[in-house]
Amino acid sequence: MGNRFQVTDRFADGAQYIGGRLRPGTSGRTHSVVDPATGESVYTYELASTADVDAAVAAAKAAFPGWAGSTPGERSDALHRFAAVLAAQAEDFALAESLQCGKPIRLTTEFDVPGTIDNTAFFAGAARHLQGQSAAEYSGDHTSYVRREPIGVVGSIAPWNYPLQMAAWKILPAIAAGNTIVLKPAELTPLTSLMFAQAAKEAGIPDGVVNVVTGSGREAGEHLVGHPDVVMTSFTGSTQVGKRVAEVATATVKRLHLELGGKAPFVVFDDADLEAAAHGAVAASLINTGQDCTAATRAYVQRPLFDAFVARVAELMETVRLGDPADPATDLGPLVSHVHRDRIAGFVERARGYATVVTGGEAPGGELENGAYYRPTLITGAAQDSEVVQSEIFGPVLVALPFDTDEEGIRLANDTPYGLAASAWTRDVYRANRATREIKAGCVWVNDHIPIISEMPHGGYKASGYGKDMSAYSFEEYTQVKHVMFDNTAVAAKDWHRTIFGDR
Repeated sequence: MGNRFQVTDRFADGAQYIGGRLRPGTSGRTHSVVDPATGESVYTYELASTADVDAAVAAAKAAFPGWAGSTPGERSDALHRFAAVLAAQAEDFALAESLQCGKPIRLTTEFDVPGTIDNTAFFAGAARHLQGQSAAEYSGDHTSYVRREPIGVVGSIAPWNYPLQMAAWKILPAIAAGNTIVLKPAELTPLTSLMFAQAAKEAGIPDGVVNVVTGSGREAGEHLVGHPDVVMTSFTGSTQVGKRVAEVATATVKRLHLELGGKAPFVVFDDADLEAAAHGAVAASLINTGQDCTAATRAYVQRPLFDAFVARVAELMETVRLGDPADPATDLGPLVSHVHRDRIAGFVERARGYATVVTGGEAPGGELENGAYYRPTLITGAAQDSEVVQSEIFGPVLVALPFDTDEEGIRLANDTPYGLAASAWTRDVYRANRATREIKAGCVWVNDHIPIISEMPHGGYKASGYGKDMSAYSFEEYTQVKHVMFDNTAVAAKDWHRTIFGDR
C-alpha cells in the first residue's frame, strides 16, 4: 500500500484556491492529509486564516456581477464543458478520493466520480430552466411576473465522507443559478475539492466564481459563515455542528441550508423477499464503510422473519473482504481516521454491556493493523432507547430489532430525532404506500436503500436539517424570488388612492 496519487506535485503551491490559482494558507499552522489505509501522511499544507477567507470572499464578490449577468445558455455551456473536463480526469479523481478517504477504488470509480459527472451534466441542463411564474393580470389593472435571480456570494462547508460529491452538491446549483461560491472542505480530505475547482477553471468558468479555502471549522469555517459579504450558507455535517452554524449565520440574517445527521431505519415486513432484504441491508449499512448519513443503521424486522434475517445478514457480512483500497477486489476500506475508528469501537464496546454483538466488533490485525479498519458489525438485543439505536455511529455497524405489528414498525422507525432517509421492504403495495406516507424522512426507498439520482432532491426532516441538494428543488436555496408588477392603466389618480387621501 502507498501513495498512488502524486499529491505533493499536484498541490505544491498550497491548498487554498482563490481567484483562479492555488496559494498557501497564512494561519501559521499546518495540517496533514493521511492515508487511512496505512496511517501515513501523504500531504502537509498550510491551513487557511481568516485573511484567506476574506480574500476568497472578495474574489467571489468581484466575480459575481459578470457571472450573474451571463445568460442561462452561457452558464449551461460552461457546465457542459465542466462535465467533459471531469470525465477526462475521472481516473485521477478516483485515485485521489480513494487515497484521502480510504474508499475502495471500486466505489470511487463506479459511484463517487460518475455520480459527480452526472450531477454536473444535470445542472448544465437545469441552468436553462430557471423560470418564474408566467405573466398575468392578477389584479386586473396590473401585469405581474416572477423573476428568479442569483443571490450573491455563497459560503459552503462540506464534510469528509464524500468530499468530491459534496463539493459538487454545494458548488453546482449555486453557480448554475448565477452565484459565486467559497467552499470550505474538511481539513482531512481537501484534495478532490481543490481538483474540482481547478477543473472548473479548465472548463472556462471565470476566476473567482469557484473558490476553496481549506482551514479549521473554528477559524476558517466560522469566519466564512459569519462573513458580512456571504449571503447564504450551505452546511453538511453533524447536527451538533449544524446548530453552531445556524447560530453564527443567524447573527447576520443569512439564508441557511442544513443537511445534517441521520439514523436511517430499514423496515422489513413479514412478506418481504428475505434474500433481497438481507443483501440490501449489508450493502446499505456498509457503503463507504458506513460513513454515510443515509446508510441503513436500524433494521426493524417483523418477528416471523427476524431470526432468519439476522442469520443471513451475519453470514453475508462475514464474506466482506477488507483490504487495500487500491485493490479492485477490496469490498470495504478503512474508516477515515484512527480517531474515528476508535470512536466507532467505543460504541460497540459499550453495547456489549446491554446487547449482543453477532458478528464483527473488532479491528482486524495482520497486514491491515496499521490502517483505520473495522470489521462489519451486527448487533441485536439492544433496547430502542439505547445509545446504538439512537445515536449516529457513522461506521459499519447495523443494529437489528424485531417488531410485531405494522404500526409498531413504523412507530419505531420514526422514533429518533433524525429524518433523513429510510426504506421499507414488502411485496404489498398498500404496506409500501403506508410506509412512504408515514415514515418521516426526506427519502423513503421501497425494496432498496441508498441509490440517489441527480433529478431528485436530497434533504431531511427534523434534526436532519432542511433544504435540498441536487434536483431543480435545490434552486429554491440558491435563487431569490422577485415579484415584478406593471401598472397597465396609465391613470394618474387611481381609485385606490382615496383610501389614503382625497375623494373618489
